[in-house]
Amino acid sequence: MKEVSQLETEVQDYYGKELQGSQDLKTNACCTTVSYPQRVKQALKNIHDEVITRYYGCGLTIPTHIKGLRVLDLGSGAGRDCYLLSQLVGAEGSVVGIDMTDEQLAVANRHIDWHREKFAYAKSNVSFVKGNIQDLESAGIKNEEIDVIISNCVVNLAANKKAVLSEAYRVLKAGGELYFSDVYCDRRIPQHLVDDKELYGECLSGALYWNDFVNLAKEVGFADPRVVDSRRLTIENQSVQDKTEGYKFYSVTYRLFKLAELEPACEDYGQAVKYLGGLEEEPLQFKLDDHHLFEQGKIMPVCGNTWFMLANTRYQSFFEFYGNFERHYGIFEDCGISVPFEEQAQVADNSGNSCC
Repeated sequence: MKEVSQLETEVQDYYGKELQGSQDLKTNACCTTVSYPQRVKQALKNIHDEVITRYYGCGLTIPTHIKGLRVLDLGSGAGRDCYLLSQLVGAEGSVVGIDMTDEQLAVANRHIDWHREKFAYAKSNVSFVKGNIQDLESAGIKNEEIDVIISNCVVNLAANKKAVLSEAYRVLKAGGELYFSDVYCDRRIPQHLVDDKELYGECLSGALYWNDFVNLAKEVGFADPRVVDSRRLTIENQSVQDKTEGYKFYSVTYRLFKLAELEPACEDYGQAVKYLGGLEEEPLQFKLDDHHLFEQGKIMPVCGNTWFMLANTRYQSFFEFYGNFERHYGIFEDCGISVPFEEQAQVADNSGNSCC
């Protein structure tokens, strides 16, 4: 088993020296194939080409309703998502990216003024910090100072995933959110594959078994992880496929709310909510996760956790709430399945979707 310092050095070398752009990736694990909403497509046009070419994400980690918020990007790399968020939080919001790879940070920092001028901001609302996502305190991130945390295909590269999640929970404000994409496996990955530098650098052998992630998230305080989107990964590299035969990998976007009152299961209290509309990015339908789509004006029954997520986060003003927690009716049967993304996952194809 490799020492943590050796593992981190290899990750830094892989993303700082071996990879010079997304075209150097050997698999499609660090590749975003989802369809971008119009607001993201427009914002991408305003980002420097060098930043775009050094992007290695696996999902869309741009949550809604973030204007004016303070956002943290774990493993920000060359800064693509930070510069996306910079436009969406507006001049009154702020974005901080943390990364441990000098070469990536150099690209991100080189274009701060370029983007400030492009966005017509009097001063930049983006900053980049060198640090380890397992130790945000050393990077100067204080308790409960962040509204939203994002991360794009980076947590799998960390040696201590529990530390990453614990630190995220610490720095989030009450009601704040960790909204991130990462790679997961349908089973635990053996150590000899974890020690494979290529597999680890390609975001595969560092991936958590999905149920270990769910239990880890609950252990640090994120009681009810919700899947937003998921897809099966097709490795598309014969030598890597041979090494990982028998393992299924998924790119999954999760949202985890910092709400101490959430229960570990979806319980039925006879509650309901009505989406009032008005959310700029989703005026007619609001998607909380992959099995909660709220139509404007329609009263929908929900479990206690979903009710609480909507009533005690930044989405509260967009909903009308019915019921309370006075009477319990047992488990809410419509919430969750044993494998949270198996049935929804679609195998990625070559239908023209490409990395950005």
